[in-house]
Amino acid sequence: MTLHLIKLCVGVSEVSEMEAWVNDARATHDHVTRMFPKRKDEIVPGGSLYWVIRGMILVRQPILDLERVEGYDGISRCRIVFDNSLVLVRPTPRRAFQGWRYLPAADAPPDYKSQGPGDALSEPMRRELAALGLL
Repeated sequence: MTLHLIKLCVGVSEVSEMEAWVNDARATHDHVTRMFPKRKDEIVPGGSLYWVIRGMILVRQPILDLERVEGYDGISRCRIVFDNSLVLVRPTPRRAFQGWRYLPAADAPPDYKSQGPGDALSEPMRRELAALGLL
């Protein structure tokens, strides 16, 4: 079964900011974190990093690879290499935590499926509907 990671997206207040970063040609499509997952074989291939933005899981990024890298301070770290796509998920509340956590596939929010052109809900509306349990 596929295993995912979940992490807070610090410094981003909405998905559009994250999209702008991903679409920036100068941006690298990776993220370096302190700890290396012991369960790499369950994450790659097929896993994603689910991003928590302002207390809600809103988007995921497919993970292409997890690489060991050494920081400038000589400490081993984990470089998470992403597919450059962002996939909206059903907004799901999540409390703050430090670092990353494993997220079993059974606990991951489903992808958000638009019902058509007239169903283009804004992020604030999706957040509100999710908070009310209507999405």
